[in-house]
Amino acid sequence: MRSRPFWVLLIFIGTVLYRFYDEYQNVQHETVQSWLKTPTADCAVVLTGGAGRVREGFDLLANQNVKKLVISGVYSNARLREIMPVWPFYGNLTENDVVLDRRSETTYGNAQQSLPIVEALKCRDILLVTSRLHMYRSYRTFRATFPENIYIQKHAIIGGRYESSVWETTFEALKSLFYSFWAY
Repeated sequence: MRSRPFWVLLIFIGTVLYRFYDEYQNVQHETVQSWLKTPTADCAVVLTGGAGRVREGFDLLANQNVKKLVISGVYSNARLREIMPVWPFYGNLTENDVVLDRRSETTYGNAQQSLPIVEALKCRDILLVTSRLHMYRSYRTFRATFPENIYIQKHAIIGGRYESSVWETTFEALKSLFYSFWAY
C-alpha cells in the first residue's frame, strides 16, 4: 500500500495536468471576433509584441472605430513616428489621440499601466488588441485588473499563421496556467 504523501502528490500532479489541459484548450479555441463584426469603443488598448497589432490599432483609430489609442509596452525611448513610420499615410490623425505606455513589460504590467490611462481618458469601453494566441490570457488579466464598469471587447488579430504550433500553444498555456495562480 502506498503512503499518504504519494497519494497527495499524485492528486496534486493530476490537478495541475487537468488545469494545464483546460488552459491549453481555452488558448487554442480563442476566436477571432474582428472578422465577424466591426467593433467600436471609446478606446483601443494595443499590446505590443507581435506583428500587425500596432497597425491594427491605427486602422481602428483612422476608421473612427475608436476615439483614443493606447499602445502598451513600447520601448522606453521609442517615439510615435518610429513605431508607426507610415503615419503620414493615415490622413488626419493627431498625435493627441495616441498614448504610449512605456513602462509595461508583461501582460500583467500592460493591464496595470493601462488602467490609469484608460480612466484618465474617460473610456467606458475598450477594444483589447492582441494576437489570437495571446488573447485568452490578456483578456483574463485585464478583466481581473479593470473595474466591471469598463467593458472590454476582444479584438484578436492574426499575426502570422491562423493556427499556432503545438509548441507555441503549449508555451502560452503554461504562461496562462502560471497567471491563473496570481493574476486572475
